[in-house]
Amino acid sequence: MSPQPPHDFPEDKGEANVLIEEARGSPPAKEAGAGGAVGWVLSPVAWFRMLVRELHWSFVLGVVATYGISQGLGGGISRVASDYYWKDVQKVQPSAAQVYHGVTSIPWLVKPVWGLLTDVLPVAGYRRRPYFVLAGIMGVIAMLIVSLHSKLHVMFALLALMSGSASVAIADVTIDACVAENSLIHPHLAADMMSLNGFCSSVGGLIGFSISGFLVHAIGSQGTLGILTIPSALVILAGILLKDVHIPNFPYGQAHKKFVEASGKMLRTLKCPEVWRPCFYMYMSLALSVDIQEGMFYWYTDPSAGPSFSEGFIGFIFAIGSVGSLVGVILYQNILRDHSFRSVLCSSQLLLSLSGMLDLILVLRLNLKLGIPDYYFAVIDEGVAKMINRIKWMPLLVLSSKLCPPGIEGTFFALLMSIDNIGVLSASWIGGLLLHLLRITRTEFKNLWAAILIRNVMRLLPLALLFLVPRSDPNSNILPADLLAEYDGAEARRIENVELTSLTVDKNPSADASLQECKTQEHLDVGQDDDEASLLANRG
Repeated sequence: MSPQPPHDFPEDKGEANVLIEEARGSPPAKEAGAGGAVGWVLSPVAWFRMLVRELHWSFVLGVVATYGISQGLGGGISRVASDYYWKDVQKVQPSAAQVYHGVTSIPWLVKPVWGLLTDVLPVAGYRRRPYFVLAGIMGVIAMLIVSLHSKLHVMFALLALMSGSASVAIADVTIDACVAENSLIHPHLAADMMSLNGFCSSVGGLIGFSISGFLVHAIGSQGTLGILTIPSALVILAGILLKDVHIPNFPYGQAHKKFVEASGKMLRTLKCPEVWRPCFYMYMSLALSVDIQEGMFYWYTDPSAGPSFSEGFIGFIFAIGSVGSLVGVILYQNILRDHSFRSVLCSSQLLLSLSGMLDLILVLRLNLKLGIPDYYFAVIDEGVAKMINRIKWMPLLVLSSKLCPPGIEGTFFALLMSIDNIGVLSASWIGGLLLHLLRITRTEFKNLWAAILIRNVMRLLPLALLFLVPRSDPNSNILPADLLAEYDGAEARRIENVELTSLTVDKNPSADASLQECKTQEHLDVGQDDDEASLLANRG
């Protein structure tokens, strides 16, 4: 039997869980009446304060630096700046730009490699800090090369942008390892951590997209890409400040053995139907959501066939998309988080296909016949599309965190994310091929409507694969009991190992108290044996 999430325990769960109830808008009984209204108004602040207290401020800082600043702010600036870089500096066709955007995401496909390194190969005795620092240094160097070289060959530009993408990917997988580890220690906070990730990413993206167009207009696409050295520098700072347990005298001679063991664990887990089935669905749902964004971008900025939007307005459109993404996070956190994976994914996939018809209305200029100007309709289109995309993405993230076995959390979560990124890459390349086959170029857009229609139809295809997704909700364990028992037994036998011992000490005292109380309650109410209770305490 595997330890159940604290949601299954009686309500008296200690101070930590009272904080959780307050943060989620359920104030304790003593705050009923007028005081209860205050708890509801302050619930977002209480929620964030609870996460800082339960998960340690340096972890939350790492999430903010990685998801909020590096991926959100930096990603927003990079998206607009790189679009203009390929269009105006390198002067490539939209189909080529679509493919290049896919190529720059290749470093995300090898996330399991970064995950293996963070899980089994500490540097100078630390498992997380050095990889944050390495990621930041790579990002600084890559963006300086792109911004300072005025006549960079397209292949070298692609290589530099790939290095910048690798920088973000390494930081991402490192913080994902921390998230996965905390999801096992605090399973009742798994959805909250994903909501924090999405919130930071959306807010950062909102700010990044809001200023990106003005930056491109003021200093050009290359200068704007040079500004991305700042988010990379902040990743270095977050890595230095991160609370990371030092592992003295790590046996580096056994690193190869640990790699083999971790790889074997991953293979055994992937063979489990409860794991490979949702993995296959995640890939197909993303791959079939064909990406033709570069065709839309070239049409947006075309002075004859399109509405000829300015750099500032392009950034504003993407900023509204971040607002929509943030709304999606809020909707999921407050309304959809306890619904089953299947129901949320089914609804979001249907809405995603329907929302794509807004692009068709815009390209066919039907909005003008309805009396709606292009700039209003484009803003509405982007906001709705990004909101639905985020609602679809959130349960996939939570599902991925639930599929991670103990001991290789970072590695396996990275593997799942790489599967997702392969799906995104496939969607980008299929979109580039579609734009090429329909002869959509820098100045020719007469078949763009057909590309949009094909994309919208293909978005319906993943509905036929929903049976691969578990019926459970985010509060349930997904891994089978025998698989968890195998990993739990292995961890218990190795608990005297210096590495694992170091990882189980010096945890947050309030989290320890809450987890110990939950462990005691489960032992009394469920009748769990002493070995499992001891293992749960060690994880805390």
